[in-house]
Amino acid sequence: MTRIGFFTRLLDEAPAAERYRIATEQIVAAERHGFDSAWVAQHHFHAAEGGLPSPFVFLAHAAASTSRIRLGTGVVTLPLEDPVRVAEDAVVLDLLSGGRAELGLGSGSTPTSFLAFGERSDDRGRVFGEKLDALVAALAGGELGDAANHLQPPGRDLLGRVWQATFSGFGGTRAGRAGHGLMLSRTQPRPADAPRRTLSELQLPVVDAYREALPDRVPPRILASRTLFVADSRDEARRWAERGLRRAAAGFARAGQPPLGDTLDELIASYDTHVGTVDEVVDSLARDSVAAEATDVAFQVHSVDPPHELVLRSIELIATEVAPALGWGGAHAADGVALAASAR
Repeated sequence: MTRIGFFTRLLDEAPAAERYRIATEQIVAAERHGFDSAWVAQHHFHAAEGGLPSPFVFLAHAAASTSRIRLGTGVVTLPLEDPVRVAEDAVVLDLLSGGRAELGLGSGSTPTSFLAFGERSDDRGRVFGEKLDALVAALAGGELGDAANHLQPPGRDLLGRVWQATFSGFGGTRAGRAGHGLMLSRTQPRPADAPRRTLSELQLPVVDAYREALPDRVPPRILASRTLFVADSRDEARRWAERGLRRAAAGFARAGQPPLGDTLDELIASYDTHVGTVDEVVDSLARDSVAAEATDVAFQVHSVDPPHELVLRSIELIATEVAPALGWGGAHAADGVALAASAR
């Protein structure tokens, strides 16, 4: 059964401390409504892209406010980190959370951030591969510079919970060969000669490359991140979608993903946004063949970015109506339905 997750980049229009409070409350709500996982992204310096440079610190805080939901990084920008320190922080988070950590890793995308860490954005693919090997070796108990140096506390338990984020078939093959999970983005640029290609059409070859490269008897782990905002009324959902997507369109265009047109429906299609009432988003998600094939689907409200109270309502509607209609939800999916029924 497809597990459901909640994902946040902490983009609320609020000071950082308030962003952290809001995100914690949303993760607590996701657990209460039966979500299987919660994910946070790491971003440096640019608050408009994401408000969290230290995901392990934040997730340790979230762990103290929750008891069951799995807590993942989506992602740590590995080329900007020391891989041994990432391994150490991940192990400590895993122990503090009672074995709930998921370690998502990526190569990063904001070129200017690399300069502060003495790295070149052009080298990020190569550096990611080298540091990934070092991190996995550390988790596996390998020597760290001296025969007496090994990860302490040990990290072997995390080896089966490493994920790699990628846009490409090459990245899918690399994740598959390693036996890691595959993380797919909520949207991505289209080829210049095929601007109307669907997200599934772009991502299915990555999934195929991943599955083909997986070692025998290693089960696939495929997480599809998706933008979803579900509201009680179509007008409310579309009003916030128009506000958020129009504001985000300029940034998408600078990143090589200009909109297909200027209408709201064209913006929704351009940025792979599932938005509307329960029935509308169920119908929209049912046409997403990659999400249907994924083992995990993580929902985020970016770039709609509605107010906090509407995010909480969206979380409730996803768990109690959207996910059940699609046959999604893990072992705790019934929790949200039961909670909603008791509240009524």
